[in-house]
Amino acid sequence: MIDMTDAPRRVRIQTPDAQPVRVAPAQAAPRETVFEAKHLSLHYGEHTAVADVSMKIERNVITALIGPSGCGKTTYLRTLNRMNDSVGGFRHTGQVLYHGHDLYGAGVNRVEVRRRIGMVFQKPNPFPKSIYDNVAWAPRNLGMKSGLDERVERALRGAALWDEVKDRLKSSALGLSGGQQQRLCIARAIAIEPDVLLLDEPASALDPIATLAIEELMHSLKDRYTIVIVTHNMQQAARVADKTAFFSLDLFEGVRTGTLIEYDDTNTTFTSPRDSRTNDYVTGRFG
Repeated sequence: MIDMTDAPRRVRIQTPDAQPVRVAPAQAAPRETVFEAKHLSLHYGEHTAVADVSMKIERNVITALIGPSGCGKTTYLRTLNRMNDSVGGFRHTGQVLYHGHDLYGAGVNRVEVRRRIGMVFQKPNPFPKSIYDNVAWAPRNLGMKSGLDERVERALRGAALWDEVKDRLKSSALGLSGGQQQRLCIARAIAIEPDVLLLDEPASALDPIATLAIEELMHSLKDRYTIVIVTHNMQQAARVADKTAFFSLDLFEGVRTGTLIEYDDTNTTFTSPRDSRTNDYVTGRFG
């Protein structure tokens, strides 16, 4: 007779030795493309300043544009928010896409382009107005007058300047130091909450302490903005940039013309570049 009990029976099942599960390393999610240049060439009259550039710039990344003088870095940077439109004879071939839209397409509003894509120039250029009025100028002109005091404070805090100027907002901006003026210009640019910040050698005229402050500011801003910076300072590019594009002069239709030579993660660009010209530049053999 089989004895049936309420207790469950334990049955041992023989199985093959378990094989270790191999987990593929996690891949970083691809970043959104903010700008894409497609075979972009930039011309002033009959002169070609930059030839056949194709590259993507990603969201919330600091991208540095490096290269010798005259290779078209600043011309390319200014093309990203149509600052070259006012230069006589300027034209382009190819495309610049901004979030997939042709930046130079028919019907594109240049004012809206520059609202979304702010620019800070090489030399600090505060208006001869108060600190407050410098930051409030663009919001006022664009009709963003609601909560203006809060907007000005938020921009100055974002530019790491609020604690230094909060008690003298009505004083002239021209009384600030060079580094403070440059941070004020950054506050002025971010007061209208752009998507992108373009920085054209923002620390070239500053002392080392002010330069460090600008670099630290860039790191703090990149979580909110996509940043593209032109710099001649190799150490600065290595310190602040996530990706680096090396521009130089190359033969294009028989004429030496600015063009993109190499574009990669900054560490790769500086330690193991693919092109010998990049290596020569970052190691100081020319430039």
